[in-house]
Amino acid sequence: MRDHFQDGLVTLSGVAVRMGGHEVLRDVDFTIRRGEIVTFVGPNGSGKSTLMRVIVGALKPAAGTVRRAPGLRIGYVPQKLHIDQTLPLTARRFLSLPHRVAPDRIAAALEHAGAGGLQDRQMSGLSGGQFQRVLLARAILSNPDLLILDEATQGLDQPGSAAFYRQIEAVRQDLGCAVLMVSHELHVVMSASDRVVCLNGHVCCEGAPEHVASAPEYRALFGTGTGGALALYRHDHDHEHGHDHDHDHDHGHHHHHHDGAGS
Repeated sequence: MRDHFQDGLVTLSGVAVRMGGHEVLRDVDFTIRRGEIVTFVGPNGSGKSTLMRVIVGALKPAAGTVRRAPGLRIGYVPQKLHIDQTLPLTARRFLSLPHRVAPDRIAAALEHAGAGGLQDRQMSGLSGGQFQRVLLARAILSNPDLLILDEATQGLDQPGSAAFYRQIEAVRQDLGCAVLMVSHELHVVMSASDRVVCLNGHVCCEGAPEHVASAPEYRALFGTGTGGALALYRHDHDHEHGHDHDHDHDHGHHHHHHDGAGS
């Protein structure tokens, strides 16, 4: 067993995926390690969702290999979940489907997800942010090594997204799990990301957020106008990383941060 597999939860080597004769992904090499937060960005149709399906094992690649750590537990927070609004369903009951879960475990998961005390609330009465936190609590119940969020902040406003990302950071801190996020929202993505991977059928570029923000491949894909500039959402400007030589490139964007989001 080579060394870099020691803490690798999932390792992809030379992965390609074809659908209907069309190559959706090619030559993807990627490893996610214990405890790190990685965000995937890329235009629509860049293969982000396909890649997530390969990582969780729902899709077999046409070429390449996927290695998962033995006994790997994955928690998944879906993009959207439609629940019949007329259905009386409390958060506690929702978290007990399909298998009954002890009330103290439910309370703890909600607490971790920043949704403490919502057990008896109707799912249909929750705000968008509360609903996402209950979905997060559900993923946490499996005590995951790897938490996957597929555009989990879609439909939340910017302060709401920012607060949700902060919650994810807290979950990583508390549970020590790795986090894999897929995002379309370049404007408030990834303060806490250890790495950003820019995908467009293949890995265009990856690295620290500051590095990707100034990479020509990234700018070619997303442009550099306000819609495309990678604005790093930071709520803590004090920690310098020392190794991020590109740090200064991005100072112009820091005014995007929102601290009024609550947590």
